[in-house]
Amino acid sequence: MKTLDLQETLRERVRRIALEKFNIKLDAIIAEIPPRTELGDLAFPVAFELAKRIKMERGEKLPPRSIAEELGLALENTEGVSRVEVAGAGYINVFYDRATFLHRFFHSLQTNGVSGEEKASASTASASDKIIVEHTNINPNKAAHIGHLRNAVLGDTFVRIMRTAGHTVEVQNYVDNTGVQVADVIVGFEHVEGMTLETVRELDASLPPERPFDYYCWDLYARVGLFYRHGDANAKEDPERLRLRSETLRLIEEGDNPTADLAEYVATRVLDCHLNTMLRLGISYDVLPRESEILHLHFWDKAFERLRETNAIRYEAEGRNAGCWVMPTNFHASTDEHEADKIIVRSNGTVTYAGKDIAYQLWKLGRLRLDFYYKPFRRYPNDHIAWITTSDESKAVGANGSTPNFGGGGKIYNVIDSRQSYTQDIVRQGVAAVAPEVGANASIHLSYEMVALSPAACQELGIELSTEDQKRAYIEMSGRKGLGVKADDLITRLEMVAKVEVSERHPDLAEADATATAHAIAVGALRYFLLKWTRNSVIAFDFKEALSFEGETGPYCQYAAVRANSIFRKLDDEVYAQATKFVSQMNEGDANAKITDVLGGETGDELWTMIALAARLDETIAQSAAQAEPAYLAKYAFQLARAFNLFYHRHRIIAEEDAARRSVLVAIADVARGQLTRSLATLGIQVPERM
Repeated sequence: MKTLDLQETLRERVRRIALEKFNIKLDAIIAEIPPRTELGDLAFPVAFELAKRIKMERGEKLPPRSIAEELGLALENTEGVSRVEVAGAGYINVFYDRATFLHRFFHSLQTNGVSGEEKASASTASASDKIIVEHTNINPNKAAHIGHLRNAVLGDTFVRIMRTAGHTVEVQNYVDNTGVQVADVIVGFEHVEGMTLETVRELDASLPPERPFDYYCWDLYARVGLFYRHGDANAKEDPERLRLRSETLRLIEEGDNPTADLAEYVATRVLDCHLNTMLRLGISYDVLPRESEILHLHFWDKAFERLRETNAIRYEAEGRNAGCWVMPTNFHASTDEHEADKIIVRSNGTVTYAGKDIAYQLWKLGRLRLDFYYKPFRRYPNDHIAWITTSDESKAVGANGSTPNFGGGGKIYNVIDSRQSYTQDIVRQGVAAVAPEVGANASIHLSYEMVALSPAACQELGIELSTEDQKRAYIEMSGRKGLGVKADDLITRLEMVAKVEVSERHPDLAEADATATAHAIAVGALRYFLLKWTRNSVIAFDFKEALSFEGETGPYCQYAAVRANSIFRKLDDEVYAQATKFVSQMNEGDANAKITDVLGGETGDELWTMIALAARLDETIAQSAAQAEPAYLAKYAFQLARAFNLFYHRHRIIAEEDAARRSVLVAIADVARGQLTRSLATLGIQVPERM
């Protein structure tokens, strides 16, 4: 039994009774969790709505309390309910049968102990059922930074949540390999360093492991920004030098030339580095659609044709957008800031991000009737394959149908930062114009705010700050200025700090085990820190706060699970077997009465609160899925960890002499550790053996 199951049973009964007794059809029925256990386990304010509906539809005036009393009498007969009380002017407070609830909850976890996330499967559902989540999407021009990690961790966790909730999800990582950022790095290689594809290959092969190719491109990208300004960061960009960017961009989009070949190599190598970085955090993908194929396989041509046919775009013959195809909008005030976002095709014939994204979104929704060719790009340790798109049919694998069926989802979520909200609105408007049967609501912008660094974190990473910056709440990063923290450097630093702590606590731990434990703690700390804030919150990352074993942190939650597991390592197998049998077969003999006595005694409310909280995992996952907000699940994991730690300190579990009480305590500890482990797994956080 789960709280969600019993809630739905009660809601359905309320609907039936409202229809039978008052001839009122109810759809959504609000259920609330009372703030204190003594007020009940579930509260329905439905009597107030029914009173309004009865007066409005039948002209009768019935007090909400009398309606609540009628509903309450019927709800008391529901299996799993102990009693129902009517409070105040008409609240219906439901109290669960604690012994029955524990029995069924414990039994269901023993029987179905597999996490829903394990049944995840990509690209097997029908188009109407499949959800597509696009996340990470780092420009393949330099190393990933901490801001990219929020996108990837947020997207990956949302995928885990949706899969745990029972949805079939396809994970896409869009690769903008023909964009301005890639063009800038190619300008750096060709015009700043005078290199060719051959010499770039040689450079790549000679780089040391501590400074891989994406790190080299990081530095080069910053140098190109200075190159456009003749070495003066405060000077204006030279129009002549900026023409190199435009020409490079044009050559990349055209393809089949030395510049495009160099861009292909650079973008592919950097992408490979990005996937290595994300794998350190347990993040993988199903397919990597590339922007170049949007152009070369004529996805954009098809989308452009349909945009013209629907009059979604128009050609500007004069004015500052002369020669451009633009999309008139009916939202947002027209400002200089957003004017460029309306341009779909530039005057030089190159396509903007918004234009290519419209074509991509239409393909994801199965509305282009075109498809990519695919080839394997990365095989993960679990043998899962990340496929990448290609425009060369001769290099494609799976012409016999062995490739998965990508795209064509019923709903798509695009994890893109909030600064792109206006552009995403443009894309949604374009999709709705071309495919009105789908509309704008099928494409959802899962937005989030930026990640910055606390001044203390900057100091930890060796970033020099001015006296003024040291007083600021957070420090923003800029890739063009070279100011930022590479994701791999951040992860490595967290692992180093965690390993010092692990080695101090467990000096006899083998080196390999200490390293693995430190990695699990570092990943848990980073993922939890990025997830505990709601998506609309600006994050200032801080090492000390993230790695703390106290407070709302990943290590705190991990430590609670480790502590729970330690109980069962020490627990005698026979004692565990007795507890399992006693709680699972509560109807035999007087087990029911004994469990009721334990859960109703002096500490009964406290124990029951622990059980009820552990049972709300599915409810929390459903809420996180419905509102696309992983922070709800992160908050739940912390609450469960905190509740378990209190439970652990207040009760003698192994040493308890009363057999019935010991069995109940063992069962509670077991469901708590199981639900905590599952909640952390859904957040992408492992539970190490020791901490």
